[in-house]
Amino acid sequence: MIDLITQVNGQINSFVWGLPMLVLLVGTGILMTLLTKVFQVSHFGYWMKHTLGSIFTDKHITQHTAAGDQSISQFQSLCTALAATIGTGNIVGVATALVAGGPGAIFWMWIVAFFGMMTNYSENVLGIYYRRKNDRGEWCGGAMYYLRDGLGAKPGMKGIGAVLAVLFSLFCLLASFGIGNMSQINSIAENMKSAFGVPNLVTGVVLMVFAGLVVVGGIKRIATVTEKLVPFMAVFYIIGAIVICALNCANIPAAFIAIIKGAFAMKAVGGGIVGSGVALAVTWGMKRGVFSNEAGLGSSVMVHSSSNVKEPVRQGMWGIFEVFADTIVVCTLTAFTVLTSGLVDLETGEVISEASGSALVGQAFATVFGSVGPAFIAVAILLFAFSTVLGWSHYGTTAFVYLFGTGATMIYRVVFIVFILCGATMSLSLAWDLSDTFNGLMAIPNLIGVLSLSPIVMKITANYVARHMGGQNIKPMLSAFPDIQAEEEKGLGESD
Repeated sequence: MIDLITQVNGQINSFVWGLPMLVLLVGTGILMTLLTKVFQVSHFGYWMKHTLGSIFTDKHITQHTAAGDQSISQFQSLCTALAATIGTGNIVGVATALVAGGPGAIFWMWIVAFFGMMTNYSENVLGIYYRRKNDRGEWCGGAMYYLRDGLGAKPGMKGIGAVLAVLFSLFCLLASFGIGNMSQINSIAENMKSAFGVPNLVTGVVLMVFAGLVVVGGIKRIATVTEKLVPFMAVFYIIGAIVICALNCANIPAAFIAIIKGAFAMKAVGGGIVGSGVALAVTWGMKRGVFSNEAGLGSSVMVHSSSNVKEPVRQGMWGIFEVFADTIVVCTLTAFTVLTSGLVDLETGEVISEASGSALVGQAFATVFGSVGPAFIAVAILLFAFSTVLGWSHYGTTAFVYLFGTGATMIYRVVFIVFILCGATMSLSLAWDLSDTFNGLMAIPNLIGVLSLSPIVMKITANYVARHMGGQNIKPMLSAFPDIQAEEEKGLGESD
């Protein structure tokens, strides 16, 4: 039965992650980059100031909402989104890309991230613009809502928008058990067994209990945990990686050259070919890049839409920063940690070590930290992957609410928690294959929505730039719905 599932899934995975899908992902990012006049570059200082910089200067960004307010702060929404994106893809995914696609895969991961910033930006802008409140007073937004109320509002598109919204929700629900649960838990269990000898079943039970204590509390409890966990785990890992890169700084130029040459299968000085060819470098770089930062999937917008922000563009800028932090910072540090540690022949692009996945990164850390290296990576994966599980539990809940209403959300949460135990004991390859498949299936309806609504994103962006950077006194574009637009205008404050 497992072999049959693997075979069928492999065929679906090849179709979903074929060249047309990768072109659609990157093409959407290129289009949104052009329509917003290369916002991620032309306004780099502005969005950095109003994301990372505002954490330290604007109390509204980190201030918790009142007990009766079901929204969360902008910082909490970022941390919850980063919790879901900074996961095993930043360690296992990067190492897998290096082994399968060579150093050149990292270049294509950067390309996906650069354009993915504006895809993620657009998703968040649309998420805020088309979000609604449910009967519990919680903000609900995401691809399903802008497909139904955005695409569906176009002449003759009501039925198509509704169908695509349901398909996205269904794919998201399934993906929450794959990318957001089993693959993450499986990586934790295997690493805890390898580093500390802890049986997979024990790891599964412990994580199931801890996740249950958080997930059943809903988005506010998840956000409260992730805003403390994410900064700690990110700094914890980044410092370790920087130490290794600093000690091996003499190898950084050669590693960078290997990445560039490998991206285009150029000949190295010694006459060999760096990497595994353009096709593999592109495919693995893009697949692992998307798996890591999730730009184009329409996933993180579901938690960004729960923010107490008023301006769609403000939340869009958090989306840019999310991709920047996940891929440009964390994934790049992982790549250079491995490439500069002597485990990769930078002339040929071949991995010298027989290790793969997290074990490869563990060996890189071991070159500096000794036997503590693999344990360090095991703990990092524990924090990264567990936080991903928490973030994705909210995504799955949002999809479940869209399909079945708020009345039975506890059923989904209980099933999600039980699947943690399944993830700890199942095949790693099957878990990753299922994750890639569900990723791709989510992306298709979401990207259709982003592309069809790209003129709206352009108008909202131009409106914001004119008001906040051009000093024009014009009516803000805050919501597609007149009642929400009026309400948000009244509450528009300095933090927006």
